[in-house]
Amino acid sequence: LEHNTPLVLFCLRSQFGRTEVIDNTLNPNFVRKFFLDFFFEEKQSLRFDSGPVTMYGNVIPIKTSLSVSLSVSITLSLLFHSGIPGKKLGAIIFTAEELSNCRDIATMQLCANKLDKKDFFGKSDPFLVFYRSNEDGTFTICHKTEVVKNTLNPVWQPFTIPVRALCNGDYDRTVKVDVYDWDRDGSHDFIGEFTTSYRDFSRGQNQFNVYEVLNPKKKGKKKKYINSGTVTLLSFKVESEYTFVDFIRGDPSQPTSLHYMNPYQMNAYAMALKAVGDIIQDYDSDKLFPAYGFGAKLPPDGKISHAFPLSGDNENPNCVGIEGVLEAYFQSIRTVQLYGPTNFSPVINQVARSAQDVTDGSQYFVLLMITDGVISDMVQTKEAVVNAAALPMSIIIIGVGPAEFDAMEELDGDEVRVSFRGHFAERDIVQVGCGQTTEKC
Repeated sequence: LEHNTPLVLFCLRSQFGRTEVIDNTLNPNFVRKFFLDFFFEEKQSLRFDSGPVTMYGNVIPIKTSLSVSLSVSITLSLLFHSGIPGKKLGAIIFTAEELSNCRDIATMQLCANKLDKKDFFGKSDPFLVFYRSNEDGTFTICHKTEVVKNTLNPVWQPFTIPVRALCNGDYDRTVKVDVYDWDRDGSHDFIGEFTTSYRDFSRGQNQFNVYEVLNPKKKGKKKKYINSGTVTLLSFKVESEYTFVDFIRGDPSQPTSLHYMNPYQMNAYAMALKAVGDIIQDYDSDKLFPAYGFGAKLPPDGKISHAFPLSGDNENPNCVGIEGVLEAYFQSIRTVQLYGPTNFSPVINQVARSAQDVTDGSQYFVLLMITDGVISDMVQTKEAVVNAAALPMSIIIIGVGPAEFDAMEELDGDEVRVSFRGHFAERDIVQVGCGQTTEKC
């Protein structure tokens, strides 16, 4: 990079965020992270603009695709807008990782004792830099403490960091901590380092959370070298960060969840299922209904599924009557972990495969889908609906809860038939409703 004060702008269609400015360095290691929703069905183009504060924007935007960057590290070369041949301006190293579902927030405080003296006329001005380890063995910076001036025994202020930023939910993943002496010109002096893990930190203040700060160069040169001081964990606590989704979907054991199993009344899902199911079940002679869930992690290995039998039996997904479906739903909600995204197409395609096997007109399939979320795979769902429109089947979609369901109206072909890549559905097979009845959204 050009000299002085570099920064990077991160853009999608417009500017998504910018890093902090790091003074006087050609090799900045930016701390700020950007959290971006990843849609596996889309190609998400990213652009990075890099340069000193006084001249950023004079470089060609670097483009990459999130679809090829997930959980990898790639190097992107910088070029001037003028495209000067052979002109090398450095590179940006871009690291992306899929975040775990961990939403814990850790707050900790540390102090140090007898750190090495680095300043000629005074003591040291120490600060800590935290790195989490990556799957390829490299380290990514995730936090910097403030600088404590002129002391070899600093006590840093408590700070808060998302657990997924520290270790991405892997409690045993190595966390490396570097100790530096701050210099005004940006050429900070390395004092030493130590390694730990979130699991060790979570044990709180004890004799095992006193770390020797080691300087490998000093250790290699001096036979009597012991350490460059110690760092002690003074306090550590963890809290859970709750989101809006937790309150509308959330833990079924919590009253705020739409799946909450109240012993005195049905939840929103059960009421919608019973209200519509009681009507349509009379059109089925044997009253055997295959029932599927979509959007959950399944035991025992936490595999994500968007079409799993509520009965737990892949060979026999049938439930006896709507009461049997309700019973299977209540049992399933106790054993699976609800998980996004909300993908409709797998279930639609599964029912379509069954409908495709019927060629004599003896059966007709009605798929009832109840959801509290916006469709995540709209493109694939439209394709599935267009393909299913030629088969003996219809789809009823019921939205429950406070989410916005306007996008689902695209699937309801009352006015304009659903289309995919220029091909229109042969007929309207989707009916969309909200609440506990088939009332229009």
